[in-house]
Amino acid sequence: MSGPSESLDTTPKRRQSALALAPRKRPRHSDRFSHVGRHFGRTIHAMLSVTALVENGLVREVELAEGGEDDLTRYSAEERREHIIFRKLVALVPELTSATATGDYLDTVASIQHGMDGARADDTKGLKEPMIDWITPMGGQLNPAIKRNKKAERGFQHDVTGALLCPVELNWDNDELSATIGITVKVGLRIGELTVAADSWPRFMYRDNAYDPENPWKGLLRGKLLVTAFKHIFTSPTSVDDGSRATRAGNARIHGMTSVTPGSIAYVATQVRFALSSAEVFSRSDTAMNSAGFYDVLLELLTDEEDKEEIDALFAWWNRQVFPNSSAVQARVPTATSALARIRAARAARRATQ
Repeated sequence: MSGPSESLDTTPKRRQSALALAPRKRPRHSDRFSHVGRHFGRTIHAMLSVTALVENGLVREVELAEGGEDDLTRYSAEERREHIIFRKLVALVPELTSATATGDYLDTVASIQHGMDGARADDTKGLKEPMIDWITPMGGQLNPAIKRNKKAERGFQHDVTGALLCPVELNWDNDELSATIGITVKVGLRIGELTVAADSWPRFMYRDNAYDPENPWKGLLRGKLLVTAFKHIFTSPTSVDDGSRATRAGNARIHGMTSVTPGSIAYVATQVRFALSSAEVFSRSDTAMNSAGFYDVLLELLTDEEDKEEIDALFAWWNRQVFPNSSAVQARVPTATSALARIRAARAARRATQ
């Protein structure tokens, strides 16, 4: 077995970011670490190389220890984000620190990666068919119909999915010819003349698909499809229509999850975007949909301290939608006439007279 010095080169060098690397292919594993990997991918980061994350993180921990203080400001913004993710992984898998001390961590890392990749594949497959039900008008039908198990008819090729995917800065229903490309928005998107950037939010991400250019945070990430897909993935497919009708423990309950995370919202938005698209393969190398780029940009927004007020309000809204019975939500929003509300009111009154 290799010793620590043989397994990990701590010589300062330019490291490739784990957030930009595709996962390495490893043998399949089925164990506790794979189970943790499924939750990690859904809630913290879904598209990274766990091997690179761990190796880069260990090198930085050595550097920080040698410096005598836990100061991440010496690193770039991307390296700081990556290291925060590394520490979250270590919090879930404390064994990583002892395993890496002996150089025996590759199997653990491979299991985590396997769990991440497996969960993403399962969720991609799981949303494919019900997505058609969710976008079909109540009591109506799509025209033309979209096959539940096919992707080719989705995306910008269909008016319904195209309108939902259309970047908010464009008008899907505008039939006027563009002055720059001489075709309509629909045609431009369908033939690829108009490309969609990773930071161009699709309309489905907004409440009622309505975007206000003067207030881009208004309704952002509050679309109905997002909440429906979140429940499908985290609560249970059977809880989508009626939250009290879940017939088995969902992923959130299994892992003790009682509130949303930046990663979970970004993950669901990316999965919905892919399910509406005509793309067949969900991967970091997918240049047509650029799912990885979309996910990265959205996750960066949701962890930006500059927008903390809007982000906190967004998370509170989400928790009310998907975890209404959690103690955290109930503590923040007591019923107006409840005993708890009266206790707090009486306490406030006493303090006011002191």
